[in-house]
Amino acid sequence: MAGSGAAAGAAAAAAAGSDCFKFNFALVSRIASSFASSSSFDLRPGHVVNIEKARKEHEDLVEALRRIGLDVIELPSDEKHPDGLFVGDIAIVIHGTALICNPPTIKDKPSRQGELAVVRQVLRKELGLKIVEVDTEKAVIEGGDVLWTGREIFVGLSSRSNMLGAQAVAKAFPEYSTTIVKVYPPAVHLKDYITMAGPEVMAIGKSDGAQNTFREIKNSGAIGYKYISVDEDEAANVVYANYTLLHLGHEQIPKGSAVFLNKIDYARVAISMEEPLKRGGRLGSCILLVNRVRHPKRIPTTIQ
Repeated sequence: MAGSGAAAGAAAAAAAGSDCFKFNFALVSRIASSFASSSSFDLRPGHVVNIEKARKEHEDLVEALRRIGLDVIELPSDEKHPDGLFVGDIAIVIHGTALICNPPTIKDKPSRQGELAVVRQVLRKELGLKIVEVDTEKAVIEGGDVLWTGREIFVGLSSRSNMLGAQAVAKAFPEYSTTIVKVYPPAVHLKDYITMAGPEVMAIGKSDGAQNTFREIKNSGAIGYKYISVDEDEAANVVYANYTLLHLGHEQIPKGSAVFLNKIDYARVAISMEEPLKRGGRLGSCILLVNRVRHPKRIPTTIQ
């Protein structure tokens, strides 16, 4: 009986959460020229970043976001902070609350701390969100490790996020259940492997690292979700917003693109992001979605 009650609760949450992926705004950041030569992310062996092509791809992304009804706020590039492009790592926004993240300091890599101020200012002053800060420098967290499903939160422990950072997420959003999982290599972030492809639908890579990470989510007791498996891990990083699925184009994910064509019966937009991804970023890390409308819930937070 307890299992059927949990399933019923998941179904109710799914129905109530179908609008959790309706957004008003998207923050993006223009690409600094320094991104070609410097980043806290390693350049893939044998690759060179073409900045002009990267900027054209980014412009196409911005237009795609506008076409699905988002008011896009473009942050200026900052040559001192080449990773500013990956704005999705800098804050976690769920309804009316934004947690400002605390990216780790990596030896011999450019610091990301200077990216925080401009994002904080836009979220607070322009969008009127409630701002929550990480309360200890020892807590490191990046948005790429936080998966919001519409009714609960999964936080990945990775090279970029630690246990104190995960606990900071749980404290910032106490109305939602938060579960902590291990991110298996070689991924940098949890959402390199797993993202939401629709209400109650997860897209998951097929690599050993992705499947081991996904097993932790399933073993945590997550119920009520449907799963779409894609051959390329890059294909698993998608963005679902305003009833539309944004994913990489056929040239980058030929097998994954075919799966989405076969499995997804709602609007899809294919985005080419070859150049930014040469540094290991993902489509979703280039976007910070914001919905200013609150949907209050009262679900006790659990740390697992």
